[in-house]
Amino acid sequence: MESVISSRLAILGHPQRLAILRLLIRRYPDRLPAGEIAEALALKASTLSAYLAALMQVGLVTQERAGTSLLYAPDMSAVRGTFDYLLLECCRGRPDLCPPSGQLPALGESGMTDRPFRVLFVCTGNSARSIFAECLLRDLGGDRFEVHSAGTRPRSELHPFAVRVLQDKGHDVSSLRAKNVAEYQGPDAVPFDFVFTVCNRAANEDCPPWRGQPVSGHWGMPDPVRAEGTEAERALAFQEVYGALRNRIAAFVALPLRELDALSLQGAVDALGRTKESTE
Repeated sequence: MESVISSRLAILGHPQRLAILRLLIRRYPDRLPAGEIAEALALKASTLSAYLAALMQVGLVTQERAGTSLLYAPDMSAVRGTFDYLLLECCRGRPDLCPPSGQLPALGESGMTDRPFRVLFVCTGNSARSIFAECLLRDLGGDRFEVHSAGTRPRSELHPFAVRVLQDKGHDVSSLRAKNVAEYQGPDAVPFDFVFTVCNRAANEDCPPWRGQPVSGHWGMPDPVRAEGTEAERALAFQEVYGALRNRIAAFVALPLRELDALSLQGAVDALGRTKESTE
């Protein structure tokens, strides 16, 4: 085992190979095509192929064929085994230094029973998908949730088709605006309980960790802003994304959030992200 761990650490000593593994873990349980990995990390195809081969050789990454595409994902069992080995060697079994990660409180514990859950939805432009999610959770979840949305590269204004859909569905759009994630980061930022990305591009970006270790999920949706065709066809793209998000958020609202520990909630959120295959 020691030789395996040494080989894995040697492979991860290269910053770009480490960046690949970090990206795949951020997107887990999704499997990513090589092209998306290369685009996200600005790597040449030949370079990426060599790095992926090295990560697969030491068992940290798996490869799966889907039609003509090769998809990649982290082998989480191997990743956990590597971390466990390091922690056991470091901590020598002392729970005061390295408490068991599986013994986590439910989100309803630790003094937060009387306040709403704080939720943030993130996409790139914050002009359609994350705005849809913000409005849907605010209306479907009521006062159980304090809901925000933001963009990693927000547009200056909301997309008019998105605003039209929300108005047609009866949502109040008077207070909506495009915001930058920077408004919710930094040492003075109030921690969130949940952070969801709703586009692949935002999920692939290497952002600073969120304070408080919120439960995170990736609910990737096609970008309706990129839809082409007639005005009716473009409007339909926005309607379809709104409907898909509504189904997912309704299922999220139905979860017994205060009764589940963080690990169980993370599993439930991941399962919701797999309810419908969606790519950009």
